[in-house]
Amino acid sequence: MKVINKSLFLTYLYLLIYILLSSGVILYNKWVLSPKYFNFPFPITLTMIHMGFSGAVAFLLVRVFKVVAPVKMTFEIYATCVIPISAFFASSLWFGNTAYLHISVAFIQMLKALMPVATLIMAVLCGTDKLRWDVFLNMLLVSIGVVISSYGEIHFNVVGTLYQCTGIFAEALRLVLTQVLLQKKGLTLNPITSLYYIAPCSFAFLFVPWYFLEQTRMEVSQIQFNFWIFFSNAVCALALNFSIFLVIGRTGAVTIRVAGVLKDWILIALSTVIFPESAITGLNIIGYAIALCGVVMYNYIKVKDVKASQLPPDSLPERMTKDWRIEKKSSNLYSPDNSTDDVDTSGKVSSMSDVNVVDEEVPLMASSRLSHIGRSQLSSRDA
Repeated sequence: MKVINKSLFLTYLYLLIYILLSSGVILYNKWVLSPKYFNFPFPITLTMIHMGFSGAVAFLLVRVFKVVAPVKMTFEIYATCVIPISAFFASSLWFGNTAYLHISVAFIQMLKALMPVATLIMAVLCGTDKLRWDVFLNMLLVSIGVVISSYGEIHFNVVGTLYQCTGIFAEALRLVLTQVLLQKKGLTLNPITSLYYIAPCSFAFLFVPWYFLEQTRMEVSQIQFNFWIFFSNAVCALALNFSIFLVIGRTGAVTIRVAGVLKDWILIALSTVIFPESAITGLNIIGYAIALCGVVMYNYIKVKDVKASQLPPDSLPERMTKDWRIEKKSSNLYSPDNSTDDVDTSGKVSSMSDVNVVDEEVPLMASSRLSHIGRSQLSSRDA
């Protein structure tokens, strides 16, 4: 009994840490970027700080302290897999953080309910999933809810909404590419090794828009740079990546999805308290509730599909069936899926649309709520 109680205690503790860190990172980023508070309106710079810090920590853990061993990364895999995935990952972070300058945290969370819709669209276009009527109707319900919520937004901003939606679709495309490119190569990345390879490449991609969009303004504007503010912000972002990994190890995808929905509601409530300008209306709540109903039904369908796919085929020997179950279970637990998720961060073998359990807020583990290459551990294949 003591062992069981301890196990349950650790599980709930990790879930609590995940919810607190995920909400904290989002609110912290908003506070740093907002002109009304810390007044550092340079989202690309902030994202590059996250990438640089995470990459440096990962390098120390892999090369200096040798906590984990690097994978066999060839130039072909890096050029054809890591680089394109890093490009879309950097884009999703860039657009998502820029949205904080224009719209409220509460409205951003409501828009992120579109993550399953974006992922399904990208998966169908890339041929990794098929369109089903039951899933389509759920996605239609989510879209209607988001439209209602947007209509009820007091401080609706077209630019901020476009930035956020573009970031969502960039993250969805990154998730699809993770399945199509990395899984087919049989490459397995844990959170540390994914940071080791992805962070420097994402930093390089972000340097281009930073040079043309923010570098000049930073030279002429009176900005304040507080080392401890940016250091603590980067530490929180990195800690969120590892907290998701801990949660994945102790719970399943269903628990993560429920925790993600709970986190979204908590975050919306907290944002209205911390940032008074983030007022929400009754229409906001109604629209978001409708969207969440669609997301919950979608999650139910995907969980039911996973359980159905795990039924032992009659034609396979018992041993092969057992091995297949274990492999399938491992793939489901560590697949890149927020809301997104999210990561946050971050593919299931059965279908790409299953990846929506990511936390897209996570700077490196795509996003919700498991991500991502950065938030994920992809299933390896036998040679």
